[in-house]
Amino acid sequence: MRLRIVFCRAALCLLSATPVFAQVEFQPPTQAELKMTSDPSAPGADAEYLYYQEIDDDAAHSQNYYAEIKVFTEKGRDAATVQLPYLGGEFSIGSISGRTIHPDGTVVPLNVKPENLLVVKVGRAQIERKVFTLPSVTVGSILQYAFQLRFDLQYNWHLAPEWQVQQKYFVRKAHFQFAPTGLLNLAWWPHLPPGASVKTYSRGLFTLDLTDIPSIPDEAWMPPINSFLYKVWFYYTQAGAPLNANDFWKAEATGWSKDVDRFAKPTKTIRTAVKGLVSPSDSDLVKAQKLYAAVEALNNTDYSRTKTESERRQLKLKNINRAQDTWTQKSGSSNDIALLYLSMLRAAGLTAYGIKVVDRAEGVFDPSYMSFHQLDRALVILSAGGKEILLDPGEKMCPFGTVSWRHSDAVGFRQTAKGPVRAVTPTQVFGANIRRSTGDLYVDDQGGITGSLEIVMTGQQALYWRQRALETDANELKNQFDRELGAMAPKGVEAHVDHFLGVDQPDSLLMAVVKVKGTLGTRNGKLLILPAFFFQTREQEPFVNQGKRLEPVDMEYGDQNTEQLTYHLPAGMTVEGAPRDDNISWPGQAIYITKTQSSPGQIIVARVLARAFTEVKPDAYPDLRGFYQKVAAADQQDIVLKTAPAAKGN
Repeated sequence: MRLRIVFCRAALCLLSATPVFAQVEFQPPTQAELKMTSDPSAPGADAEYLYYQEIDDDAAHSQNYYAEIKVFTEKGRDAATVQLPYLGGEFSIGSISGRTIHPDGTVVPLNVKPENLLVVKVGRAQIERKVFTLPSVTVGSILQYAFQLRFDLQYNWHLAPEWQVQQKYFVRKAHFQFAPTGLLNLAWWPHLPPGASVKTYSRGLFTLDLTDIPSIPDEAWMPPINSFLYKVWFYYTQAGAPLNANDFWKAEATGWSKDVDRFAKPTKTIRTAVKGLVSPSDSDLVKAQKLYAAVEALNNTDYSRTKTESERRQLKLKNINRAQDTWTQKSGSSNDIALLYLSMLRAAGLTAYGIKVVDRAEGVFDPSYMSFHQLDRALVILSAGGKEILLDPGEKMCPFGTVSWRHSDAVGFRQTAKGPVRAVTPTQVFGANIRRSTGDLYVDDQGGITGSLEIVMTGQQALYWRQRALETDANELKNQFDRELGAMAPKGVEAHVDHFLGVDQPDSLLMAVVKVKGTLGTRNGKLLILPAFFFQTREQEPFVNQGKRLEPVDMEYGDQNTEQLTYHLPAGMTVEGAPRDDNISWPGQAIYITKTQSSPGQIIVARVLARAFTEVKPDAYPDLRGFYQKVAAADQQDIVLKTAPAAKGN
């Protein structure tokens, strides 16, 4: 049921851009709206919503959307193409209508039927997407359209809409309305602008009216957008669940902990399996490592195709209700595998606890949103050698002792000997996430280069590429890595992966061996000028050109990038100029170090950028930007080679 809830949420979130009734009556625009060329309330906007409306009717099993959009620029004409995602088989789109109004008042109607729209199926969840384009749109046009989303009566669901208050464009005026069939266990989670609130009525009607809603922010390295967008999410709690947040989370955590203990209770099957995997003479840590390797080797269905019901019946597979089911079937979800590991640790006589946290790539824990579905991933805490070790066995290709950044610095609940408590997982250690590039580049007297590089990755980057390897073949993996190299390598230079080492060995280093060729330098008389820092010639440093910051910065995890390249010089040339040795520090947050070393026939250039921070608040953004501006300037230094004068004869 969790998947169903998630994908309904995703579909409805994307739908938030338009409303409708069966026979919608479009409102005529005012003369002022027809003549608008911009709006001082949204300076520089490509378009804006003049009006946005969503009407949700539980009794009618429908959601009705309506929108009016003013186009200000050529780019704003993109608003004419409307995409309507929905969960196929359970939802359907109907009653689509629309029209384009030119600045002179000319009306061009939309002539399209729902059955004639393009339908695209997306992913395993069968999310479908209908697309239409309003006709004859020009700069200055007003777009009006409406549609209805219906959900099938056979599922007997109560409607729980999610009002996405912010849209891609500035919204001048918006109205939301929800009429549930019953109020039992209905709750809502609002995050709204100051002064705004949901109005409730005795007959069970909820409304929200807003004006001047800012557009969805679009800044680099933002936290998960659902964490801070203005919205109202309605949802149903379990019967009898407390409505006080503290009492709710205490009760939910207690129930969750009992479920974990029930699922992970070691059975005869589990104990027998553990005896075959570990030896009595093994230390606690060695036992934990052997069991970890065993569960990591299982089929993780979050990284592979889930079997259909008919396939499961044919193979006589049961639903997974206990840890032993996962072991017997050699297959399970990430959470199933994590709890199997917990069961096996306990069967081996080790002290271990379950923990469940929010996925940091999806959101931030908010206790006012009283739904345990905020917490996505099960992890395991092992107590061994007098310390606790956080483990991530449900993360495929994740080495023992490594945790995905998505589950680091993440809030959730954990078990303890005294009962469940709220917890926060440790942050990533930047020194564990290293990308080190070393190599030899041979330069000719016209600036051409050939050579090879070795790019070694540990921690999160290694985990990322190993998981990509699970989804594709070896050639496509090379192509994907080449595309990343192509975005960083200097113009005129080609960099291609020759082969990888350690892709299928998560406990080893991951290495990409890269071949390089092309033109790196430019000739200026007797001088040959080369960029000093091979992967920094395209101004890759973030934040340099962004003067202000409205939202927090979230860079996911701390890391360390090291580059050390040896440039072999052409015969008859010497080093005339080289980058200065540098040390740029943002105390306690980041450091940048460069060093060069020249000797006859070569110059070695080394660069280190280490970043310990993950998140930065907007008020600290000037310090963040100042650091990266200094780094970007230092990265643009050159190596200058000079042709040596010819030796004089006697």
